[in-house]
Amino acid sequence: MLRLLLAVTQLQPDLKAGLQSIGAGIAYGAAAIGPGIGIGLVVGNAIQAMARQPEMQGTIRTTMFLGIAFTEALALFGFVLFFLAKS
Repeated sequence: MLRLLLAVTQLQPDLKAGLQSIGAGIAYGAAAIGPGIGIGLVVGNAIQAMARQPEMQGTIRTTMFLGIAFTEALALFGFVLFFLAKS
C-alpha cells in the first residue's frame, strides 16, 4: 500500500502536497488534544485547592499559571511539527 502511495505521489506532485497537508493537520490536531486535557486538569485542581484553602490562593494561582505554561509548550511543539511536516 505504501509503495503504491509513493508511486502515485511521484506521478502527481499536487497529490503529494495535499497528502502532506492532511497529515500535518492530523498531527497538529492530535498534538492539541493532550495539552487541552492537561490544562483542564490543572485548572480544575487549582480551583478545588483554592476552595479548600482560600488563604493559599496566591500561591496556588502562581503554580497554576506555571503548569498551564508548561502544558501549553507541548501544543507549541505540535504546531512546529505541523510546519515541519508541511514543508
